[in-house]
Amino acid sequence: MTAELVRGQNHPLPGTRLEIRVSAGEPIVAGATLGDEQGRIRGVEWVAHPGSPTLPGLEVSKQAAADHRLAVDLDAVPDTAHRVSVLLALPVGVGGPVSFSTLAAPFVAVTGLDGTGVASYTITDLGAESAVVALELYRRQGGWKVRAVGQGYAGGLAEMLADQGLPGAAELAGTIDEAVAQGLARSVAAPPPRPADDARVRTGTAPQGRSVPQGGQGAPSSGQATPQGGQPGHIDRADQDQGRTAPTPPPAAPPQQPGGPVDYTHPGRRPTAPPPTAPPAQPGQAARPVAGDATGWSMDERLYNQVWGMFEDLARTTAAYRSAVDFADSRMEQEIDKALSDPRSRIGGAGDAARDTARAKHADLVGQARATLDRDLAQLAAEADVVEPALPPAFAAWSSPVWHAYRAPMEIPMALRLGDLHLPERIDLRIPMLVRLPLERGLWIDSGKALTNTFTDSAELRRLAVDSAVTHAARLLAAYPAGEFTVHVIDAAGSAAGAFAPLVSSGVLAGPPAAGAEGVSAVLAGLTQRVDLVQMAVRGGAADALPPDLDIAEQLLIVNDFPHGFDDRAVTQLRYLADEGPAVGVHLMMVADREDAVEYGPLLDPLWRALLRLTPVPDDHLADPWVGHTWTYEPPPIPAGSRILGQILDQVATARRNGGR
Repeated sequence: MTAELVRGQNHPLPGTRLEIRVSAGEPIVAGATLGDEQGRIRGVEWVAHPGSPTLPGLEVSKQAAADHRLAVDLDAVPDTAHRVSVLLALPVGVGGPVSFSTLAAPFVAVTGLDGTGVASYTITDLGAESAVVALELYRRQGGWKVRAVGQGYAGGLAEMLADQGLPGAAELAGTIDEAVAQGLARSVAAPPPRPADDARVRTGTAPQGRSVPQGGQGAPSSGQATPQGGQPGHIDRADQDQGRTAPTPPPAAPPQQPGGPVDYTHPGRRPTAPPPTAPPAQPGQAARPVAGDATGWSMDERLYNQVWGMFEDLARTTAAYRSAVDFADSRMEQEIDKALSDPRSRIGGAGDAARDTARAKHADLVGQARATLDRDLAQLAAEADVVEPALPPAFAAWSSPVWHAYRAPMEIPMALRLGDLHLPERIDLRIPMLVRLPLERGLWIDSGKALTNTFTDSAELRRLAVDSAVTHAARLLAAYPAGEFTVHVIDAAGSAAGAFAPLVSSGVLAGPPAAGAEGVSAVLAGLTQRVDLVQMAVRGGAADALPPDLDIAEQLLIVNDFPHGFDDRAVTQLRYLADEGPAVGVHLMMVADREDAVEYGPLLDPLWRALLRLTPVPDDHLADPWVGHTWTYEPPPIPAGSRILGQILDQVATARRNGGR
């Protein structure tokens, strides 16, 4: 059960690996500091902030957002640090609020990695303050505790850091403000809202905006959060530690009393061009869905926003149903316990009657919740039936007829489909899993034994994993204009020659798959050098100084059967590409079983965390801690007997030879 703290109250921490979730409704900055026995910061190396987001045992967000998730491993905190303080501040110079008085009270929750609530704190009574120490985790008698602090500072970050004894507090505050401003300038705005018409308002028991996870550890929240990108399939690094991926949670919205209408509009989207108008509904019937039923400047943007809204709708209505069922279960247990605690009910049939009454109420509550869920799911299914045929190639399933009219695009689409997501309440209702382009992190196609609980043939699983990598690579190639995407393959043992044959025969590869240690070294050296050169050119403002023979197209490196053929130097280069490559257009796709690299121990943990984990078979590894769901990911299947993959690759190669014509 989550402890709801008030200012000054403390609570013991049951473990040392935690998440701290922050929700403020508006973009704010989140950071953390280490303090000694007196609570003083010894230097800038003890401050985790958007410009330097990691410290031993701490990881914070890289930019301002309405919602944050901070990762904490107290076992990794230096022994000289006795306190971890969680700091919140308003961005400076971006036109937003200048004090917390204009915002809803920030909410902070401490949870386990599985989302189990430990403690929460709503920071009230803030006025002119623009920075606040929300919580502190501190050592006490060999363990750790959390304390609700809520100490605000009208002087912002500089005053707050100075109060903790940091030398050069003003300079560091300026550095943080600059990093936040640059992050906001690079970030992708949250998608605009879906129309606020009656068709978008449904009756149910879920809170408005998003449902609160069980245990009380949730309060309004977002991300890419929509912090940055705002698409289904965002990765959560803490969950990735356990091989789990978190879809992007929905944005913050104020809570609503159960029983009232549920507004499924996205509160963070800004209206732009008007969407298509839905045909008028007949009396007593829901409005007929329309493809592009969202705002945006183009049809593709409208469809992207509509898919995003469908993902949110499914998450919320399912959370509402599960919450109602949990409430019904709890109420039935309480009523039965209360009835049986009276000795008089044990005489005669009074006890049986009480049980029957409680079970009847339970069945009625669950039935009402299921009816509401079925109604909402039917509406979403009808919308999916309309939206799916209208999706452009980058968003469409391989079975869509739109692929037969494919032509190389003139510009990069805003997103790419990597598969589908669904929940067990209705497995035939699938929401496209779209990720924004260009990719912000690499992909990991898991071919490992972790999936053998549902798929026992490990050799077949590895084959399917390579096939998956080829289909994802084909989608990426098809999404980019001719000549603007280059693919390299490392297959050190040559074990996947058959699977890579479509890429080889079509001529879309930069060269034949690299084999052996020498081939691995050559490919990695070339891509590492490209990253170094582009980084130096960007930092020095000398893009025109790049070598004329440098391939400036986006690069994708597919690595099969890692770590076979990799020595320590090659592993280091691969980690470097995973960390630094996406920012300069070099992306990584690994086909690997994590168990095969177990000999490297924690050395490779950052590598796995840096990649988006996908599976070659349906698997429920997508953890959504914001509403407590576990989403099932299903890879995009190619219809049996279809030749569409080869046709698309041939067209990509032809467009490249013809210069895009």
